[in-house]
Amino acid sequence: MGASRSSGTTDALGPDEEPDEPDRADGQGGPGGPDGQGACSVPLDSGSGAGAGSGADSGAELLAALLDGMDAALCAFDAGGTVTHWNREAERILGWSAQEAVGRTGFAGWAVRRADAHEVQGRLMAAMDAPGRQVHEFALLRKDGSRVLVRTQSARVLGAGGKPAGVYCAFSEVHAQIDLERAIALSEALLEDVSWGVVLVDVDLRPTVVNAYAARALGGSRTGLLGRPLGELVVQGVEELEAALAHVLAEGAPGAPAEFWVTLRTAEGERRRCWRSGFLRLASPLTEEPVPLGVGWMFRDVTAKKLAQQEADRLRFRTGQLHRAARTVSECEDPMEAATSLLDFALAGFADHVLLDLMEGERLVRTAATPADAPGPCLLVAGGSIPVRYGPGHPALQAVERTGSVRTSAGAGAGAGGTEGAAAWAAERRWPRDAAHALSTVLRSRGRTLGVLTFLRAANRAAFERPDTAYAETVAARVAGAVDLARAVGSGAGE
Repeated sequence: MGASRSSGTTDALGPDEEPDEPDRADGQGGPGGPDGQGACSVPLDSGSGAGAGSGADSGAELLAALLDGMDAALCAFDAGGTVTHWNREAERILGWSAQEAVGRTGFAGWAVRRADAHEVQGRLMAAMDAPGRQVHEFALLRKDGSRVLVRTQSARVLGAGGKPAGVYCAFSEVHAQIDLERAIALSEALLEDVSWGVVLVDVDLRPTVVNAYAARALGGSRTGLLGRPLGELVVQGVEELEAALAHVLAEGAPGAPAEFWVTLRTAEGERRRCWRSGFLRLASPLTEEPVPLGVGWMFRDVTAKKLAQQEADRLRFRTGQLHRAARTVSECEDPMEAATSLLDFALAGFADHVLLDLMEGERLVRTAATPADAPGPCLLVAGGSIPVRYGPGHPALQAVERTGSVRTSAGAGAGAGGTEGAAAWAAERRWPRDAAHALSTVLRSRGRTLGVLTFLRAANRAAFERPDTAYAETVAARVAGAVDLARAVGSGAGE
């Protein structure tokens, strides 16, 4: 399609009409044209004469505006190879104005080196004989004489009779095209099965695009997660995550990744995960003012790494505590004081209470304990040892019977039901009322069972696990040595 500024008519160079022979708007054969800006074309005799009405004028203005508003450079040739259209983007890339370009035959000598002109023109005009689009790359000349590599898409234009009437050619600088293709390729690659999750969230903080990794992490399908509030997927930690997304929408992306611990609801039950997350604010490139489209959220599941790091920190701390305890115990003259001092070091960060019950005949006797109603040091029982009335199946008795360790929690008790149930569970076992998790381990020295050591945790702490059992058994072995020494010293004194 072409717009003539001299006649005010609009001529169609498209699949439904066939153009007539072009005439210069100024009656000359040179490349000059009428004054004005924007897209230009050689006026074609449409049979309507120079006195076309206002409808043709408005059509010409609309056509010029459409051509100039295109993001790609566009030029068109008639069947003889004469330039009939040239938009503003073509002028920006090559520097030749529409008035200088329209009316020229081919690119020879001005937009292409003469040595390359024949090949370039042949490749462009070859589109008249082939259906569909043809893509080429070649160097064009700017007005200042510099060269620019462009990628073109050319296609034929059919006339009313179905015969080729010309060619239109859209082109852009190769580096700009490559940048666009890279951006598209990157976005498609990110949304495939990569080794991190990618979620695009709209301004309402609902997922709009989810890649395969993120779908697996969130426990759903790529389509089933779309449009659902994050609170339906994340049981705990969703407030922190949504706050981070809202901050990115309002203020922009943070400077460093953030880690979020969340609890997910899955078919297998709830599971706790740690996600190292990065965020990007998405804005529309088509508006003058940046309009937020949402947030790009990228994350990796680092739960295994964080748990390993926590375990290493825990082990390092406990080893340090045992080392300090050994140095303190070595200065104690009384072996039982050494035993209670060792338990004070072991309690730090490990448990809330500790009970030391020693064997006297066939009974367990309470020998040392921490206060039942408040945190405090482990002290020997004042006023003599008190036998404990443990019922059958008590964890301390099981530890003695098995010559090992026993773990239990209030949730495992048949009568446990909330805070009151946990208190009743603890009272039934002769433990402090706030106890909810217990670990009993036997005291052994020189092949003999000397007693039981019981560590207790409150309900706000996690239950004891296997690594905790190993630590408790290490402490118990040292306490057993101190107790055995105390008895040996006491026996020697008695003799």
